Amino acid sequence: MKCRNNGYCTNISRHKNFVETIVADMRSCNDFQHVHLIMDTLQPLVQLTDIHVQFKQHVALKQVSLVVRRGEIVTLIGPNGAGKSTLVRVVVGLLSPQKGQIIRHPQLSIGYMPQRMRVDNILPMTVERFLKLTGIQTKDKIYAILEELSVTYTAKRAIQYLSGGELQRVLLARALLKAPDLLVLDEPIQGVDITGQYELYELIGQIRQQRGCGILMVSHDLHVVMAATDYVVCLNQHLCCSGHPANVSQDPAYLALFGSKAAHELAIYRHHHKHPEHPVLTKTSTGTIHDG
Repeated sequence: MKCRNNGYCTNISRHKNFVETIVADMRSCNDFQHVHLIMDTLQPLVQLTDIHVQFKQHVALKQVSLVVRRGEIVTLIGPNGAGKSTLVRVVVGLLSPQKGQIIRHPQLSIGYMPQRMRVDNILPMTVERFLKLTGIQTKDKIYAILEELSVTYTAKRAIQYLSGGELQRVLLARALLKAPDLLVLDEPIQGVDITGQYELYELIGQIRQQRGCGILMVSHDLHVVMAATDYVVCLNQHLCCSGHPANVSQDPAYLALFGSKAAHELAIYRHHHKHPEHPVLTKTSTGTIHDG
């Protein structure tokens, strides 16, 4: 992991020697701009510590901690009512916890894709018009995002009549329009068939690769996101377990929540699918950060 002449490369991982490796990389680098980018990679985009959220007598989250860094895909999993969406709302600033600490990267830009969106059929609206509601009026920028997500053909169509997969991609486009540092996706595959689910996760991986942003996702099923995530946080009001997907799948807390059948299905999935390594961020000659 050494600094290259044409840029830098550093691994986003949670290994205990991560910081020492980065420090060694910095010492071998004579380009101060690269050193600054490495330091920016080390600094979390968002860091939550001992978050506690309670609605009247119901405890939604109890002493939950979370870290998301640039170029990293972190996935929240857990059963219904586990507090996943509540934690997402805390991350994006829609909900203030009663206890705990939240530290966000200075001038952090967040793109948020909600779990669901209700569209009133009485007020027909094209996809292009819907995306302009974000405040981005530049047609070229809107069409560039739609092209990136392979849904340019939907621009003039009424959003009410999109398929589940098309709607999710349009919502993803909406989240990407302001070039976020942190992309937050609450159940991004909801209403999407199984083929579309894997395509959407592949697309999310490409977004991370091309943009270098941090990504926080919510999912019910670990086996679906196995090949698309770097780090898993398993919730059930509290932090049950966390780590690499392969390790979480064998954790007693995960097995207690999802059962041995889920673990067996996950083992079969892992056998047939190569899991990606942690993301490697590379600074190109144009200044773009992507996987290398």
